[in-house]
Order: sequence, then C-alpha cells, then structure tokens
Amino acid sequence: MFSRRFLFSFPIFLVVFLLQEGFVTQMRLPAGGFSLFLIFTLIWAAMSTPEIGALTGFGAGLLMDLSQTALGPMGHWTLVMILTSFTVSFLSYGDDHVRANPLNITFLVIIGVVISQFAFALLGLLLGENLGSVQQVLFILVGTAFWSGIVTPLILPLVSRLHALVFGTASRI
Repeated sequence: MFSRRFLFSFPIFLVVFLLQEGFVTQMRLPAGGFSLFLIFTLIWAAMSTPEIGALTGFGAGLLMDLSQTALGPMGHWTLVMILTSFTVSFLSYGDDHVRANPLNITFLVIIGVVISQFAFALLGLLLGENLGSVQQVLFILVGTAFWSGIVTPLILPLVSRLHALVFGTASRI
C-alpha cells in the first residue's frame, strides 16, 4: 500500500517537473525567479510525515539533478532536497496548527526554499563551483524568497488536494 501511494505520486511530480523545465525556466523574471518544482516538493513535504518527506526529497532531488539547468555534480540536489524536505516535514508533522493554517505552510515553504538554495550554494562552494559574488548570491536568495512568496499561496490549494487524493486524507486547506 505504501509503494502504491508513491506510484500514484510519481506521475504528479513528473508533470510538475516537466512544467518547470518546459515553461518556468523560459520565463525571465527579475531577481532569479522561482522554482515551481522546489515549491511543489516542499509543500508536499510539509503535508507529509518526515519519512515520506525524506523519500519525496530523494525523488525530487534525483529529478532536479537530471535537469538541463542543474549546476553541480550528480547528487548535489538530491542531498539538499533530502535534508530540506525532511526538515520541513519534521517541523510541520507534530503540530496540527502548522498543517491547518495556509499562512504557516507558506512561511515554512519560503524559508525552506531559501535554506535549500543557500545549502546548494554552500555545498557548491565546498565542491569548487564558481557562484559569483556574495552580493549576487544574496540578491538571488532574496528574489527567490519574493517570488516563492507569490507563487506558494497560488498553488497551495492544488497541492493540498493532490496530496489528499494520493494519500486518502481529508484536505484541511
């Protein structure tokens, strides 16, 4: 039964990944834009248990590593997404006030997006990647937080319904 849920969620993640790669990466937004796939994954993790959040992060990280626009070595995004998805799901797991309030999930996802981008940059530096100046990195982090704050409330009801459909739980948002 557990594997069946992941079998049902894989096409959903694949469609969002293809939307990210085919449409969102073509948009030229100021200050770095946003990652629809990253936001979707962190919302999904926020509504899941920590174990499912870590597995979701693993699958999403693998897809992000396969992206044409991914920088860094294979496994870089996978490590970051496992850690970030587990952390987001762990922080929202025990408290029903977090899961029931869309504003809390939005803030948790925005913080998760910024932390995952920062962790990716920090691990990239440790692996010898050239990222640019500190000012550029901070500008992109702030821009990503801004765009994530706009996009997250827009897709939150859809992700909540899809999560409830796959896992058979009542949607609270």
